[in-house]
Amino acid sequence: MATFISENFETATPSKAEVRLALESSRLLAASKLGRGSSVRLRLEGGGSMKPVVVPASAVRLFVHILEEMSQGNAVKLIPTRAELTTQQAADLLGVSRPYVVKLLDTKKIPSRNVGKYRRVRLDDLMAYKRKDDAVRARVLDDLTAEAQKLGMGY
Repeated sequence: MATFISENFETATPSKAEVRLALESSRLLAASKLGRGSSVRLRLEGGGSMKPVVVPASAVRLFVHILEEMSQGNAVKLIPTRAELTTQQAADLLGVSRPYVVKLLDTKKIPSRNVGKYRRVRLDDLMAYKRKDDAVRARVLDDLTAEAQKLGMGY
């Protein structure tokens, strides 16, 4: 079951019916072949009105991805790339401890700024660090796999 986190970090767990609905609606939207157009016209039904709404096609593609994640039971959170995170939020996104993130900030591996006595990390800086770290991990894993194959360890 997925847990969805709002901008103010409150959580709500969707029902099984909502997960099924996300699966159905993501399939319908994905099948509509949105293409690379600049906008999409949607019709909202409910509340007695059926007003057409024009939205950016990129927003609809993002919405499809969100629905796909929801349908697989994954947690979904939408954060602007220029958002600033606390050290705890950064640690949660990286899946590490807060003291480890503080160490990364102290050694300037991730840029940060001070707001009073607190540190803030820009999401795009954090994600840049994560991409580099993931690439290093992948190279090390490839090297270990190659070494294990050379030694006939069955990998």
